Amino acid sequence: MIKSILPVLEMSCAVCANNVESTVKKLPGVRSAVVNFAAENLLVEYDPTILSLEKIQAAVQAAGYDLIISEEEKEKQREAASLRHYKSLRNRMLVAWVFAIPLMVVSMSFMHTPHIEWVLLGLTLPILLYSGQSFYVHAWKQLKQRTSNMDTLVALSTLTAFLLSLLMTLFPEYWGDYGIEIHVYYEASGMIVAFVLIGKFMEERAKRSTSSALKSLMGLQPQTALKITESGKTEVNIATLKIGDRILVRPGEKVAVDGFVIEGESFVDESMINGEPIPADKKAGDKVLAGTINHDGVLTIEARAVGAQTLLSQIVRRVQEAQGSKAPAQRLADRISRKFVPTIIILAILTFIGWEYFYEGPGVLAYSLLAAISVLVIACPCALGLATPTALMVGIGKAAREHILIKDAVALEKMGQIDSIVLDKTGTLTQGRPEVIDIIWLKPADDQYIDLLIAAETQSQHPLAKAIVSHWNDRIPGKPLIEHFENISGKGIEIKSREETFRIGNRSFVFTDSALSPETEEKISSWLSEGKSVVYYGSHEGIIAIIAIADRIKKSSAEAVTQLQQLGIEVYMLTGDNEATARSVAQSVGITRFKAEVLPQDKEDFVSDLQKAGKTVAMVGDGINDSQALACADVSIAMGQGTDIAMQVAMVTLMNSDLLLLTRAIRLSRSTTRIIRENLFWAFIYNVVCIPIAAGILFPINGWMLNPMWASAAMAFSSVSVVLNSLRLKWK
Repeated sequence: MIKSILPVLEMSCAVCANNVESTVKKLPGVRSAVVNFAAENLLVEYDPTILSLEKIQAAVQAAGYDLIISEEEKEKQREAASLRHYKSLRNRMLVAWVFAIPLMVVSMSFMHTPHIEWVLLGLTLPILLYSGQSFYVHAWKQLKQRTSNMDTLVALSTLTAFLLSLLMTLFPEYWGDYGIEIHVYYEASGMIVAFVLIGKFMEERAKRSTSSALKSLMGLQPQTALKITESGKTEVNIATLKIGDRILVRPGEKVAVDGFVIEGESFVDESMINGEPIPADKKAGDKVLAGTINHDGVLTIEARAVGAQTLLSQIVRRVQEAQGSKAPAQRLADRISRKFVPTIIILAILTFIGWEYFYEGPGVLAYSLLAAISVLVIACPCALGLATPTALMVGIGKAAREHILIKDAVALEKMGQIDSIVLDKTGTLTQGRPEVIDIIWLKPADDQYIDLLIAAETQSQHPLAKAIVSHWNDRIPGKPLIEHFENISGKGIEIKSREETFRIGNRSFVFTDSALSPETEEKISSWLSEGKSVVYYGSHEGIIAIIAIADRIKKSSAEAVTQLQQLGIEVYMLTGDNEATARSVAQSVGITRFKAEVLPQDKEDFVSDLQKAGKTVAMVGDGINDSQALACADVSIAMGQGTDIAMQVAMVTLMNSDLLLLTRAIRLSRSTTRIIRENLFWAFIYNVVCIPIAAGILFPINGWMLNPMWASAAMAFSSVSVVLNSLRLKWK
């Protein structure tokens, strides 16, 4: 099975999205198909041995829409098509209003002027034939496919009003003979088209804003690269690059591929990928990522991933898939949208019949017609269809800009419901690597001792040795002569330099009879009680230094735990480490519930037990040993600097491993879910309240009827208001 994200063209409303979706789902070889109306994307999973993209495109074209299936500069094609549609919509909207304003003025001011209906006809025709043409073309395509959409309602309402007015204009004597008052409704037809177009124009502008986060991510990818060949350096399109190609990146340029530095040294700004504000020092052997910016040096890079395989492209794809997914709250709206237009047409017919049957006053035809047209115009499936996807696009896009990758809409919605979070210790609350925390020097810390310690530990393979070497990473050490090096398993290392023996390791190995001061003994006991590893460095003359090493707690961990607790979430910590270390870390960050010395299966069981107790559980981890618990949790969250397996299992990835992003993600999830509910509520309420008003339910009470012109304005406002409400997330 292959997953493809394809831009969809020619959709005008949420019902169109349902039509495209159902068309593709019916094709043999399609496992799933989801259309996001707001993003104008089709996410389809299909079997390439049975079905091709060309066949999918042909089926969609037959239904009256179109797809962009070419992988070559797909986004450029989509953007060009979107811009053409936007400009066309703007021009049609402007022309409509140029004629609609005088149409309304003339119809209201010169209503009883002889032959004024010919002037009104002249003003209406440009609106319908040019500005409203797309409504009629799309409605005809839908009719041929035996489906309907929002264009069907607009076409029916405007054509009904226009054709009746045209008949009254051409054959006034015929209507007079039957005692029917001559009255034309050209202004209703023209103003409906004008109001619908201005609503669609505002909606289109707002929808373009909802995808700005994704466009900014795509904009990180450079379009060209300087390829190194046998004949020299050539600027090429990145689409032509292959794994193994070498490229040159000059100061200020973006890296075009994921790869390794093979020559040169420079600082590279990776903040757009991981959020870290300080540029990383890159030299031969270091990994670099596409989209990052080279600062001051010249780098030669060998490509290891190009095009769609780069981390940046995968991030963009994950955001697209997440924005195209459907939240549980949208299912009801989708079901209603599918039946919406036929239901409204039936209601309009019943409204017309009801007025004709029950109203006994003068002008019954006029009232019947106005009420039926108002019902057709005021009904708005677009608001229902836009309620969820627009909020998701803004919410997931905003999360991506803040270095939070959310896998799909279900994850976003679930994340706002969690009441318990289980945190892995190593790499989640802590840095995930041992560091020198403290040193007690019992002899002067001169260069000779430090250089000898670094030289010895550089030859050792022990994890704690790397921590000691890293502690003096910025130091340029001397080169002491080491005459003998021996690694004694379980104890430490022994070296000889200038006929003197030095040992680095545990206490009993380094010395057996040297006494330490009470203050030093107390400090060592304190370190051990906190779960720190203690390394001794000495010679035959006694202890030179005592080094405390631990996995340092991240600066943001304590604040993140506090914020989670303030959100009403219970926080738990699990670790495979010993009880003393677990207790020390838990106390340092403010966690009261923790469990030490747990295995991967124990973590999964712990999450399952919480779920059985009725909790909605999120698991946060970064390693292979967390993958079972991550898969079991209601919401799985991986730290971006963790293993690929953890990130593949996870629904949410925090790209820079800062736990404060977790609280931000939860708040954003809750805000997005709240906006979705608000949108759905107002979309439902709008249709439930406005359709009876349009049908004339208030007429027996106060004699008030809704003019179709204002009905179309209300319909336009409902769609725009939903999109604008979603855009509020940008500033949360």
